[in-house]
Amino acid sequence: MTLAPYACQPDDSRGRLHPESMSTFRSPFQRDRDRIIHSSAFRRLKHKTQVFVEHEGDYYRTRLTHTIEVAQVARTIAGTLGLNVELAEAVALAHDLGHPPFGHTGEDALHELMAPYGGFDHNAQALRIVTRLERHYAGFDGLNLTWETLEGIAKHNGPVTGPRASGSHAVPEGGQMPYALAECNAAWDLELSTFASAEAQVAAVADDVAYNHHDLHDGLRAGLFTEDDLMELPVTAPAFEEVDRLHPGLDPTRRRHGALRRVFGVMVEDVIAVAENRLEASRPQSVQDIRDMAGPIIRFSKPLYQNLKAIKSFLFTRMYRAPSVVVERRRVTAMIRDLFPLFLKDPALLPAEWRADVAAARDETELARVVLDYVAGMTDRFAIRTTGFAAAGPDRAPFILAQILRGPGRAPALTLARRAPLTRGRGSGMPGRNKGTDHEPVFRHPRTGHRKPRRDAGRGRIARRAGHDQRRRGAAARRGPWRHGHQCRDGLGQARGPEPPRHRRGAGREAWC
Repeated sequence: MTLAPYACQPDDSRGRLHPESMSTFRSPFQRDRDRIIHSSAFRRLKHKTQVFVEHEGDYYRTRLTHTIEVAQVARTIAGTLGLNVELAEAVALAHDLGHPPFGHTGEDALHELMAPYGGFDHNAQALRIVTRLERHYAGFDGLNLTWETLEGIAKHNGPVTGPRASGSHAVPEGGQMPYALAECNAAWDLELSTFASAEAQVAAVADDVAYNHHDLHDGLRAGLFTEDDLMELPVTAPAFEEVDRLHPGLDPTRRRHGALRRVFGVMVEDVIAVAENRLEASRPQSVQDIRDMAGPIIRFSKPLYQNLKAIKSFLFTRMYRAPSVVVERRRVTAMIRDLFPLFLKDPALLPAEWRADVAAARDETELARVVLDYVAGMTDRFAIRTTGFAAAGPDRAPFILAQILRGPGRAPALTLARRAPLTRGRGSGMPGRNKGTDHEPVFRHPRTGHRKPRRDAGRGRIARRAGHDQRRRGAAARRGPWRHGHQCRDGLGQARGPEPPRHRRGAGREAWC
């Protein structure tokens, strides 16, 4: 595809901080996109919050599905405008890499905890990840992305410094730049006072399009508001009216989907129309002309922008600050406030691969930033697991954390990943209450560490943790290497000697073989 003169041309790229030979079949921006997709940080987005915490439902957007939707919108807009699709996609895929667990709630908590050490900004953290924390390549730390991609990550929301600074990540005059951004900019000047390329601006607007659409969809699914509520809002009301006119009597699910996809289309078409008009009026001849403009070239029209502000205000009240969401925000904020001081006070609890960074820290500020890198990289589920183990108290927490941080398949003890208090359901230690849970007892072989569900020897069913009679327990104890003849261990891996398996009632962690 022929690129417009104002697009980023691959052959004119400013290159990489660490020089590399050109690929024989991929452009520099294609390589950037591929490196981002194959990074560890990108995979972790799968289990990070968008609005709802990851475990609350399988159908809600996660940070990863949101990122994929942003990339899809960015490709569509960039291709229509004659821009470099691969660069727009690369910036879109990387724009949320720096998000901590629990979304913006986790970010707010970490920013508060890091206030004495330079604060926290997820956009700057994304730069830190792609320039330092991803360590897979022999010749350099980070992903060694091109200058254009790094510029897009840093400035996709607008200039960060100077008189044109705008957006949520702008640094006010006399303010302190996020340390991660300052470090990256010191190594390679990203020209933070100018606008980013048109491709990066496309990624920023695609972010707005994606979350305005899918937050409406997820809020409806969660029951935080109804279609009748959306009939009172601009953009959404005409969309539902059009569906009702074209398809009267449509079932609620199809009606909802049909209306929201029209909302999606209205936003994308508006952005393209505005960009085409502004490009025709200004006639930029290079990407530098785009950077030197007085304002962004890619944006919503003023009428639609005002309508979207009304939708965002509605979502803030009815969804982002809904009572059930506020309760969850408080809970996960408490988790972050527990985790960060725990590792800061005792860095020895960090996994072995982080020990070199701890040893290299020259003062408390650098140590705090190492701890931040670790905590911010956690997924929702890992943060929840680790918080539960940390709550065991100062005497047992180090051992429990050491068990989990060793990773799956290494500890011979009972898997501790989902050890909720045993107060109901299967495995509760309460006879007769065996309904309503999917927490099956899972065991590891004492020598190989392989996972195996405990099964009743006679009937081949998953055995209940408690409540089955003595005859079944005796039959299970007499059968197979998984049930006797080896050294039994309790829930924390402590050896109890060679004896048949037995059950302890009433304890939070039951003893299993």
